[in-house]
This record gives sequence, C-alpha cells and structure tokens, in this order.
Amino acid sequence: MLDAAWLRNRLEGRDVHVLESTGSTMVEAARLLNGGAPDGTVVIAHEQTAGQGRHGHSWHSEAGSGLYLSLILRPVFAVEASPALTLAMGLATRHAIRDMTGIECDLRWPNDLMIGPRKCGGMLLQLFYRSVVAGIGINVNHSGFPSDLQDQAVSLRIASGREHLREPLAAAIAEWASQYCQRIAELGTGPVLAEFTQASSYARGLRVAVDQGGRVIEGVTTGLDPNGFLYVTDDSGQLHTILAGGVRPVLR
Repeated sequence: MLDAAWLRNRLEGRDVHVLESTGSTMVEAARLLNGGAPDGTVVIAHEQTAGQGRHGHSWHSEAGSGLYLSLILRPVFAVEASPALTLAMGLATRHAIRDMTGIECDLRWPNDLMIGPRKCGGMLLQLFYRSVVAGIGINVNHSGFPSDLQDQAVSLRIASGREHLREPLAAAIAEWASQYCQRIAELGTGPVLAEFTQASSYARGLRVAVDQGGRVIEGVTTGLDPNGFLYVTDDSGQLHTILAGGVRPVLR
C-alpha cells in the first residue's frame, strides 16, 4: 500500500487523497473539483480498475506497481494555454523521474514519456471551465507487461534494474507541476515551449508518421507553433499543424 501519512507530511498544505482502489483517479479528482477542492489537490491510488488513456484507450494499471496520480490545477492563466500546460506536465514529470531515479526520459509530443522506443508513462488533461484535472500514469515497478504491450511499454524498474518508491515520485511530480504552472503565470507559455522543444527528440528533426484518423501524414517534425501544437513538413514541402493524433517515428 501507499504510505498516506508520508505523502501528507511531505505535501503539507495540500489536500491529499490516497485510495486503495478506484476506477480512475481522474474521475475521483473531477468529483472533488466539482465539490470545490483547492488548487494542488492530489489524488493517488494503489490500483486503478479503469485507468484512462488518450482517445478513449485504457491505461494498464497493475495494482501496486504503477503510479496512478491526478492533480487538480486551478491556474491563474487562461485555459487557452492548455496545450502548453500538457507539455508542461510532461516536463514536470520528466524532472521528477530524473530527480528520484536518475533516469532520463524522452518526451513524445504531446503527452508520452519514453525510455528509448518504449513508453513508460503518459499525461491526460481534462478541462473544467477554468480548472484542469491532470492525470499522470507511470510504469514504476512493473516486472513485465501483457504480450500485446511488451514491445511498446517499459517500466522504471526494467530500465534501471531496481525498484523505486512511488511516494517520493508522486510528491516530486506535484511540486514540479506547481512550479511549471507558476512559470506560465509569470512568463507565459514561450519558455515551456522552448524547453519542451529542446527536451524532446520528437519535436524537431525526426521523421514521423502521424495518424489523423483515416489518413497518415508522413514527414519531418519542425518544431512547435505558438500554442504548442506540432509542425510536420511533408516530402512535398507542405507544413502541417498537428492538433492531435498518434505520432510515431518512421524507421528507414
């Protein structure tokens, strides 16, 4: 089980909800948000039975092995900054993983954490008027994955050869997330977009295929637009602004 007392002591001043099992921490966080829960509220679960991924996909949420965390954010900046906020949550999680484990993660636009070619975590943001629920899932101590995920997923344990405590990682993510919200409030989204572009091998100069739901755009990534959306230039020289869609490297 998670050490609820340790988390509440480390994150003193925040509302911290530690659950043994829940369908989704995002659903629980949304319920708390609608009830007036304050900015910085943390919802964390030992197990999820219906974890959420992008485009309605489920998130593999093995009991006791992963970090299943949602944050309530009530930013003072406009929700139009939400694309950049997604990138900021990726940067915050990347920093926390590096600080707590020494592992350097890549960032696949817009919301995946990668170790090499395999995914170790992801973010999903849901907007509620002027507030946000940021759901974060990380494969921490998984020793293996179902056969359909073996080539796609990796855990911090598999990458490092050792187990990791989930509580310090959760606290670090919450703290870094608050720092990034403060940066956007004070400096705008520009610094976050620049940092993401530098931190992600996917943001510039990578040949990719982007699934646009019925058609695939293939080309080279050429940075981010001012809102945080991805530029891809195809072989004819046409510039595409990718608002959403699965981005995968093309190996030739």
